[in-house]
Amino acid sequence: MGSQTTVNERNSKASAARRLTEAKRNAVAELMRVSPIADELATRFAAAGHRLYLVGGSVRDALLGRLSTDLDFTTDARPEQVQRIVSGWADAVWDTGIEFGTVGASKNGTTCEITTFRADTYDRVSRNPEVVFGDTIEGDLVRRDFTVNAMAVEVATKSFVDPHDGLAALARRVLDTPATPEESFADDPLRMLRAARFVSQLGFEPAPRVVKAMTDMSGEIRRITAERVQAELSKLLLGKHPRKGIELMVETGLADHVLPEVPGMRLAIDEHHQHKDVYQHSLTVLEQAIDLETSHEPKLEPDLVLRLAALLHDIGKPATRRFEPGGGVSFHHHEVVGAKMVRKRLRALRYPKDVVSDVSQLVFLHLRFHGYGRGEWTDSAVRRYVTDAGPLLSRLHKLVRADCTTRNRRKAAALQRSYDDLEARIARIAEEEDLARVRPDLDGNEIMRILGLQPGPLVGKAWRHLKELRLDRGPLGHDEAVAELRRWAAEQGIDVPDA
Repeated sequence: MGSQTTVNERNSKASAARRLTEAKRNAVAELMRVSPIADELATRFAAAGHRLYLVGGSVRDALLGRLSTDLDFTTDARPEQVQRIVSGWADAVWDTGIEFGTVGASKNGTTCEITTFRADTYDRVSRNPEVVFGDTIEGDLVRRDFTVNAMAVEVATKSFVDPHDGLAALARRVLDTPATPEESFADDPLRMLRAARFVSQLGFEPAPRVVKAMTDMSGEIRRITAERVQAELSKLLLGKHPRKGIELMVETGLADHVLPEVPGMRLAIDEHHQHKDVYQHSLTVLEQAIDLETSHEPKLEPDLVLRLAALLHDIGKPATRRFEPGGGVSFHHHEVVGAKMVRKRLRALRYPKDVVSDVSQLVFLHLRFHGYGRGEWTDSAVRRYVTDAGPLLSRLHKLVRADCTTRNRRKAAALQRSYDDLEARIARIAEEEDLARVRPDLDGNEIMRILGLQPGPLVGKAWRHLKELRLDRGPLGHDEAVAELRRWAAEQGIDVPDA
């Protein structure tokens, strides 16, 4: 029996070795796809007495069969030498990263970043390294973040360089570090968030020692600027498996320092009592919102605003939770509180103003539909729903539908039918009226002429009054709008000139 086990183990190892060899061949074949650009570059570097390697994410993506036209190279040539080598060959050359040893170049639509071997040291207080150029590919690879990013292909010889078994890790879909995780994360704490990002983007599992180091060192992420944290968080949310990435952040305590409102939702019980907690409910809503992203537009890109809103739509619940007589739980006005919390957190993470505004507005509006009941809303209420959502209406539709996570099939079907009915009413009213551009029936110039006013606050008040009428009653005829304006002006004590 023992001898049979040994034979099986040998066969298994041999099979794994064959798969890895085949993967190396596939990587080289994928590399050839970008020829002659890579070959042309390698020839120029060789002629100047230097070596050129495709490296990092480009090799990883080549192995995964998803190599893009943005290529990363590394070389023993110093930045000034790289500039001379690519000058006259590239369509464009830029040196915005030259202080870190990187020269950029483009050729026939392919973008190349060529970085001199690095052997950096870190002060472990900030994230900023003391840039030190290295002399070997092995020294360059050991300082990289993960083993799946610590592989290289020497372009001239098409030879594979993999000193840290990154190919085996890629085959197992495991995320590990070339050095110890503690060393790697102490050098650059952003790598902890990058681990969660790669879990989301690639669907990999972090090695146990990586999870332990992230847990022990999560507080080190505070050394990183908000802008860099935001960039990684956005990439995580736009990945294929954002739930896995968020769960890793929460599990390790990283989220406590980056997005504390998310683990904070574990304190609140979902009002439907169908989920373990609001945290799990929110992760489910995130997944369902992602499924709806392309329901009507199959080629739509991942939607950061929708995904942020889905993840954060209930962050106001812990602060508004109340235990009611009889064992119930309420979260009154959690959408109002949540919208304020969203604005505060996203501003702290340095998100653009439009993202902050859009996400907070979706959070504020996500409960509005539940007043629709069985279609009791008036047309006026439907108009207000559309007007308040504005350009976010399509996203609001998806968020509201995704927010239905009840396991009661009858209740879920009833909610979806109600929203189908609301969308049908919106479409019907939109055919009759221009809902996308609800404006008063008189513009500001007409208001000033009719009332004899100069520009000022009163004109704005009159405009808003007419808009409210427009929302309540739909389009008014010109004479009717003038009569309503005059009636309002009289109530305000405005002396209106004769018509």
